[in-house]
Amino acid sequence: MVLISFSASATVTPFGRKENNFHLKQIPKFLASNLPIFGSRFSDSNRMGRRRFCSLASNSMEGNRGVVATSDGETPLPLYTWPDKQKPRICILGGGFGGLYTALRLESLVWSDDKKPQVVLVDQSDRFVFKPMLYELLSGEVDTWEIAPRFVDLLANTSVQFVQDRVKFLQPSDHLEKNGSTRLSCGGTVQLESGQCIEYDWLVLALGAEPKLDLVPGAAEFALPFSTLEDAWKVDKRLKSLEREKFGKPSSPISVVVVGCGYAGVELAATVAERLQGKGKVQAINVGTTICPGAPPGNREAAMKVLSSRNVQLYLGYFVSCIRKADKFENSDQLISNLKGKDTVVEQPHGGYILELQPAERGVQSQILEADLILWTVGSKPLLPEAEPYVFPVNGRGQAETDETLRVKGHPRVFAIGDSAALRDSSGRILPATAQVAFQQADFAGWNIWAAINDRPLLPFRFQNLGEMMTLGRNDAAITPSFIEGLTLDGPIGHAARKIAYLIRLPTDEHKVKVGISWFTKSAIESIASFQSTVTKVLSGS
Repeated sequence: MVLISFSASATVTPFGRKENNFHLKQIPKFLASNLPIFGSRFSDSNRMGRRRFCSLASNSMEGNRGVVATSDGETPLPLYTWPDKQKPRICILGGGFGGLYTALRLESLVWSDDKKPQVVLVDQSDRFVFKPMLYELLSGEVDTWEIAPRFVDLLANTSVQFVQDRVKFLQPSDHLEKNGSTRLSCGGTVQLESGQCIEYDWLVLALGAEPKLDLVPGAAEFALPFSTLEDAWKVDKRLKSLEREKFGKPSSPISVVVVGCGYAGVELAATVAERLQGKGKVQAINVGTTICPGAPPGNREAAMKVLSSRNVQLYLGYFVSCIRKADKFENSDQLISNLKGKDTVVEQPHGGYILELQPAERGVQSQILEADLILWTVGSKPLLPEAEPYVFPVNGRGQAETDETLRVKGHPRVFAIGDSAALRDSSGRILPATAQVAFQQADFAGWNIWAAINDRPLLPFRFQNLGEMMTLGRNDAAITPSFIEGLTLDGPIGHAARKIAYLIRLPTDEHKVKVGISWFTKSAIESIASFQSTVTKVLSGS
């Protein structure tokens, strides 16, 4: 089976240039979990272009020299060389929660010598990113290496091999098997953008998702998403630039608009508002009339209290209809004049971009806002490489339909997890695309691949909701555990509990120890500094 896992980051990271020679690096032993498998429709022209890719139909290796023949006589493609030709080959596409944790789960299981699989993990970045803690990069609470360690370090003590590349094309063949047999010599091939092909026996799709910025005119040009490590760097760089530009100018405060008030939007708004303090203001927009509509009441109440204390302005019941540059208007008076009589409320313009807001319900005035920085947290689309023939069943959102064992329907050798998998719970609802779901799915995916290879029955996936957590600043968070009804930990206690919970979730024991020491040291230094400051104030006051 092949595990296909794409990191949620859809852009190439600047950590290191892509290695065209596919230098292999190893991954550490540990737990498993997370991520998605996708499918999409392609035009006839794209299908024709695929014919130069790895051909399973011919599947001929020229003289066994490590190349795959093409169907139209073009230059053969280099074939990835597996160390052992007899042992099962598992390909995992994507190094996010789903892909990496599935690989670590496979490494932790007990295998007989002849069935221990060879595992290769493919990701476009050279780093794993612990996405729930990206907000702490903006607040300065964590360092990059703590939440975005390199795969070469995480996998150093494992047999898992790593290839840094992008997935371009899939050609599965397991749908051709009859009577449920999984004894074909090859389950399919994966072509990478560099041109190399990987043959696999088992595949896991954990490709994640990317922000959907084409929902509103101007969003792709002027708004910044907050989904990847690169996104966090861009937002931090932009904030630093605005802080330098408007330093010492109280008459021209920094204006930040956050579009979306789900968990991501609320966490981002709270973090940025705390960082700006008196240097600017944050406005948050949501089409619904409440923030975090699916969150436990305790988390929602804690978030509302923090947002109110930091003067975050909420525009609930509005959607953004258009984003454009403010320089289309000569000045504030002209903007107001152009909109006069249009039943529109205009915030005093002071930024570089204009957002037009329309009410989701009748009877409410439209709004015009200006901002120096627009942060986008609404909408996402699954990532799925092209495939021929198109056989992955997908839903309207582009997520692969899976059975309860996490296998893609009609593909006994392909597993899908995370954002790309349309897996339904007992009530028929598709499971949410959260880190918690991905963690648990990775564990099951790893186990079920073990079961399939060893001719054991596969286990149906059952999601167990352990509760929900959210960060609200450097010393503030909210946690509502599911096992204690009505309990919500917020403030400093919630913050400490959240960090401990995420420390436990980090991918390897080695990394947990390093990060734990780092966090303890930082906390001790901050405590000493705070104590010294308090003593100084007391002495100066006396």
